[in-house]
Amino acid sequence: MKCCLSVALLCAFLTVGCAHSQRTSSVVTTQPDISPKTVLLAADSGQQTTDVQVQPKTQSGNDNFDYDDDTFKEERVEIADPIEPFNRAMYLFNDKLYFWALKPVAQGYKTVIPEPARISVKNFFFNLGFPVRFLSCLLQTDFSGAAGEFGRFGINTIWGIGGLLDPSSSKDLNLQKQETDLGQTLGVYGVGHGLYIVWPILGPSSPRDSVDIAGDYFLYPVSYVYPWYAGIGVRSYEIVNSTSLRIGDYESLKDAAIDPYVAMRDAYIQYRLKKVKARKARSLIFKVEETSAPAEDVALPNK
Repeated sequence: MKCCLSVALLCAFLTVGCAHSQRTSSVVTTQPDISPKTVLLAADSGQQTTDVQVQPKTQSGNDNFDYDDDTFKEERVEIADPIEPFNRAMYLFNDKLYFWALKPVAQGYKTVIPEPARISVKNFFFNLGFPVRFLSCLLQTDFSGAAGEFGRFGINTIWGIGGLLDPSSSKDLNLQKQETDLGQTLGVYGVGHGLYIVWPILGPSSPRDSVDIAGDYFLYPVSYVYPWYAGIGVRSYEIVNSTSLRIGDYESLKDAAIDPYVAMRDAYIQYRLKKVKARKARSLIFKVEETSAPAEDVALPNK
């Protein structure tokens, strides 16, 4: 009799415990993702691209709860990651390369070279990237952006001592930088990311954005520096100088994330999504399509 009573009590305990665990998991899945604001960018609501899947948040429990908080209105953007084992291996390789080689060199370089000089070097290399940005603006039919890039290149090259200075950004001229590339251009025309790829040394990418890697090589003047190892040296110096100006950004992301690989992947795809949406808003083709779209019929009340 005691044995039967014990078995009955055990079954009742397990039943209550399972029901409690199910209710707990349903609540946990509805909590918003908390990620560093410096790297994760919320996608605009009500829009969806062909390369991402936007999953609307669902409510569980009492429907009378008020979800007006902005954290509950953010959309979660995802990208396919079928080669995750390879990507994680490449992420680990890049992570070790950063902490063991790139960061120590950049820190030593930062100690020796003052910040104004390093900013001038950054301006110089940014000015050299004019062909990629100019062509991307033209392909996106952003002719005002292309004109601005052309003006920036001419002014900074002549009056900015080869691009070391940035007089185009002064209050008098105020020519804004067009930070765009060929990957964004494909995104403007509706080409999806495809899958997530982590390239060694180059970092996060996708088949669509990998086009920018090839385009950057052929349109970047440094690629034609002879001999080839001199070009690699110039590129390496550019990377070291750029890293010296943003030491700590990657560390902040990694320290704040439970899984740094997933945090980096989510930050990358949301950042690229925001960039594509911004470029699409500047495209003359899509502006014309939006203005020429027929208005929806409005049902008038019967008199």
